[in-house]
Amino acid sequence: MKKILLKSTIMLIVIVLAQAGVVFASEGNHIDSGATAWMLTSTALVLLMVPGLAMFYGGLVRTKNVLGTMMHSFAAMGIMTVLWAIVGYGMCFGSNVFGGWIGWDKKYLFLNGIDTEIMSAGIPEYVFSMFQGKFAIITPALIAGAFAERVTFKGYCIFIALWGLLVYNPLCHWVWASDGFLFNMGANGAIDFAGGTVVHISAGISGLVAAIYLGARRGYPETAMPPSNLVMTMMGAGLLWVGWFGFNAGSSVTSGLSTAQALTATQLAAASGALTWLIIEGVHQGKATALGFASGILAGLVAVTPAAGVVQPVGALALGVLSSVFCYLMITAKSKLGYDDSLDAFGVHGTGGVVGAIMLTFFIRKSWMDQAIASSGDWGVWHQLGVQAAAVLIAIAYAAVGTFVILLAVNKLVGLKAPREKEMMGLDSAYHGEHGYGMVNPS
Repeated sequence: MKKILLKSTIMLIVIVLAQAGVVFASEGNHIDSGATAWMLTSTALVLLMVPGLAMFYGGLVRTKNVLGTMMHSFAAMGIMTVLWAIVGYGMCFGSNVFGGWIGWDKKYLFLNGIDTEIMSAGIPEYVFSMFQGKFAIITPALIAGAFAERVTFKGYCIFIALWGLLVYNPLCHWVWASDGFLFNMGANGAIDFAGGTVVHISAGISGLVAAIYLGARRGYPETAMPPSNLVMTMMGAGLLWVGWFGFNAGSSVTSGLSTAQALTATQLAAASGALTWLIIEGVHQGKATALGFASGILAGLVAVTPAAGVVQPVGALALGVLSSVFCYLMITAKSKLGYDDSLDAFGVHGTGGVVGAIMLTFFIRKSWMDQAIASSGDWGVWHQLGVQAAAVLIAIAYAAVGTFVILLAVNKLVGLKAPREKEMMGLDSAYHGEHGYGMVNPS
């Protein structure tokens, strides 16, 4: 009778714990159902950004290149996910190997060793790995905007695979892994809350290098190359804005105060960036365009990405304004500088990422700055500025050199720039045998 009573009591305790959402891992961590639910939502939101980016980019290219351009984003979803599961997650978040260039632990191979792992934040490690994997998808997809309408599909696929392994993964490890050298630089480390350095600067700089290496689209800038569908671009910008809440607020890896702070900063920066762009266009060109509004949204979102969890609302508003100003100037100067960044990957992501990573120092929340002051005295702000600048320069140099080497290798192996006849035909027909608009004559 006593044994039956004991077993019944134990069973009752297990049921109560399960209903409460508390599941213990072998090391004693337990699942926080609230944090897990938010991280699952954030993971889905970040993935939503990839078709959003496909729509944004697809609407900006000519009719004959719509599907080919959108396929750049969708192909990244397949290629980068597979690589992430096999080795990518381990390279980013494993322990230092090769002098800290990347991380590794054999348990991360094919994610085999994390089947029952619960992180100290209270979420299954599977959720964290999938959340971070979405960043690894969208980053190389951003680069595609710089050389849209003139790259072979095979060459692109090989390029992003190598770029993810050799450029993105090491940068991610340096900035976000607990033993990464940029993570541990200074009192606060190099602050990159959600990817200003890892995602936007690396993608923007890599895009610039690729655009220069491949040369301009045939006929650029003499021939007009109007967007095929600005309505689709606007819808893509809206999806990116929505998805960015997962991108930034999800990077808190919790469901609490820091999540609310990051979400608020994200909304404010996007809005101030969009309004600033409209004002600049109105003054400079006499008209406020839909494309300008969409560009301003992205400029604000990019700039607040590294800062979302560390700046107060006034800082988020300021970053949106500053980013739109600098991005507008860079895009305006593009034709004078003589390179063809087709969809302004560098103009928005590279420029906005640098603005956010550097300027966040002057709007940083007091609780963060106190740590820098404690270690550096009155030089706290300037010390953090130096750390941020160092991280930006390292990311720029590494991404530029790594991208150039990969471009050389891929071009030698399979060719990267589309042959003249295929470029004139259009990527949709040349590489996919399809047309984005049915029977519409491509132009």
